[in-house]
Amino acid sequence: MIRLAVFDLDGTLIDSKLDLCLAVNHALRTVGLPERSVEEVSAFIGEGAARLVERAIAPHLSAFEPALQAWWEHYREHLLDHTVLYPGMADLVADAPFPLAVHTNKPGVLARRILDGLGVLERLADVLGGDDAARKPDPGGTRAILDRHGVDAGDAVLVGDSLVDLETARAVPMRFIAVGWGLVAPHRLESAGARRPVASADELRQALGMAPTP
Repeated sequence: MIRLAVFDLDGTLIDSKLDLCLAVNHALRTVGLPERSVEEVSAFIGEGAARLVERAIAPHLSAFEPALQAWWEHYREHLLDHTVLYPGMADLVADAPFPLAVHTNKPGVLARRILDGLGVLERLADVLGGDDAARKPDPGGTRAILDRHGVDAGDAVLVGDSLVDLETARAVPMRFIAVGWGLVAPHRLESAGARRPVASADELRQALGMAPTP
């Protein structure tokens, strides 16, 4: 029986690719570098803001500090311009019969602003960002969430879209449910050992033992 579900954020609960890409390209323009496509930027997401910017400016790492500052300035103001919950996730969050948490490598203050703006923050028992604990795949943050809520890892599940999430679940260790609509292609998750990723919110509800959408 599931007593707690821990969700990744970008690529799992929310589609934030465009807003992240626009912030990256603002940073690149600021330091005089060529812009990146949404596809390129999507491949850089998952290990926090600093790693995102570092990958985007590579190999021009001398521009890292001004690029990161420009990214922050833009993203703080525009993080909800285009970002939305994935289809069916609002209902899933509202209907879950057990507590839900979010563990993301995105800075926690930004994660909480997004979740609040999308109307789901109050439904979450915990939101932990990459500046609140060691970044995934370090299992410390997820273990801290479990400890705070008195839940054994065997009674919890981690839901995510990336190889980093899979590695985190293995490190805890705890059950992992992969979603197939995020930033990593389903076949890559399966090749790394994940079970077949769920393809919709209804499939995720079934995997979590929830009733289907009415």
